[in-house]
Amino acid sequence: MGAYVVRRLLWLPVVLFLVSFGTFTLARFGPGDPVSVTAGQVRDPKVLEQIRQDRGLDSNVVVQYVRWLEKAVQGDFGESYLQKGFSVSELIFPRMWISAQLGLIALVIVFAVGIPMGLLAARFAGSWIDPAIIGTLLFLQAIPVLVIIPPLIWLFGIQFDWLPVGGWDGVLDIWWVGGVIAIPIPDPHLYIPLVAFTLPGFVSVARLVRVSALEVNLEDFVRTARAKGLSEATVQFRHVLPNSLLPLITVVGFALAGVIEGALFVETLLGINGIGRFTFEAVVSRDYDVILATTVIFAAAFVLMNLLAEIAYGFVDPRVRIGSSRG
Repeated sequence: MGAYVVRRLLWLPVVLFLVSFGTFTLARFGPGDPVSVTAGQVRDPKVLEQIRQDRGLDSNVVVQYVRWLEKAVQGDFGESYLQKGFSVSELIFPRMWISAQLGLIALVIVFAVGIPMGLLAARFAGSWIDPAIIGTLLFLQAIPVLVIIPPLIWLFGIQFDWLPVGGWDGVLDIWWVGGVIAIPIPDPHLYIPLVAFTLPGFVSVARLVRVSALEVNLEDFVRTARAKGLSEATVQFRHVLPNSLLPLITVVGFALAGVIEGALFVETLLGINGIGRFTFEAVVSRDYDVILATTVIFAAAFVLMNLLAEIAYGFVDPRVRIGSSRG
């Protein structure tokens, strides 16, 4: 297992190099000119050329990339073309934290609902309950976010005036229990975004747990537990549930990688200043350094979370460890 982890970590710089160079090249040769964005209303050719020289855009793409890479490995991702005077790090990391909070809360809700739904569907496989659960969740997944959000805003924000309809600054209220235990309380601005985030995600978790639970229910130890007279609830939660969660480890890894990426449509439509909305604005405005930084960070998070999921799976399931050691 140790040798496998080392090999995967050695591949990380290669992956990041390929991703960053590919993104860098596409951005440079794509349509549009960030110099025009930087210059604003100025269209004097001499001024534009001076900005191009100051930004190092007058060199060939390889020289530009090497110059950017030397600074990036030191944690300097450059300065934003759109928001002058601000470094890329100052702009993206606070927005990543906003998206990460929203994504983590949504992730907890998705697994908290999807796992019991999957167990329930597996328990009543062959009856009308199974297709009713999965069919309902599939229907919710099929509704695009762009279709879900306007009715939620109209119903809860305008018709009944129960919830605010947009904006969230990334701050959670804290409720202290005994001055020791801190419990975060979601801001009302979060409720509509959380509904839009979570509704499409329930079915993926539920279907995966259902398939795994159907296999576990056929195992000898489950039949032995029922033969001993244990209640069905005890059998499901003590024996079936733990063994049905193994496939979810890899899903958690990919989900955690997606947490920091934000959600473009949700953040844009509801005025949340997260990284998804900011990345979209950067792409539209050709903000090179922001696009590069977010792409590299997302790629690194995806690879690392995938690796952590594989390591965790190896510790949970000894068969994976044995197989990797033999390989």
